[in-house]
Amino acid sequence: MSWSPHVTVSVLVEKEGRFLMVEERVNGAPVINQPSGHWERGETLFAGAIRETLEETCWDVELTDLLGIYEYEPPELGYTFIRFMFIGRALSERPDRELDKAILRSMWLSEAEIRKQIERHRSPMVLRAIDDYLSGHRYPLNLVQHQTDFASLPAL
Repeated sequence: MSWSPHVTVSVLVEKEGRFLMVEERVNGAPVINQPSGHWERGETLFAGAIRETLEETCWDVELTDLLGIYEYEPPELGYTFIRFMFIGRALSERPDRELDKAILRSMWLSEAEIRKQIERHRSPMVLRAIDDYLSGHRYPLNLVQHQTDFASLPAL
C-alpha cells in the first residue's frame, strides 16, 4: 500500500504588526489561511512558496527564514499534509494581477484579528505558525537543500 502525503509551501509575512492572510472558500465556507499551496513538480520549495504567495495575494516576497515543517492529517480527509512554512518579507504589491480563482481576497490582519477568527482557520497550522513566529522560531534557509544534479553526488 502506498502513502503519498500532500506537500505544501506557505509563507508567513508580517509587516508593521499585521500578517498577510488570504480568505478562500473550502467546501462552501470562507476560511482564512496564510498564502499556501501545493508544491509543484519541477520547482524548488522556495520558488513554490514565492509563486503561491504571488498568486494568492498579488505580493512579491523575499524568503528570509524557514519557520518550520509541519505535519497535519485532517480527520475528515484521510491523508496527511507536510507544510514547509517560510517567513517572508513583503517587497511590492502587484495590483494589476488577478488573484488565484480559489482566493476570495487577501488581507492584512493583526494577531488579535486572527485569533478572534479561530473557527474560520483553514487548519490548526494557521495559528501554530503565528505562535511559532511570535515565539522567535527561525531556521536558516540553507537548512533546505535543493539538489538537482544527482550525477555529481558521490556513490554510496
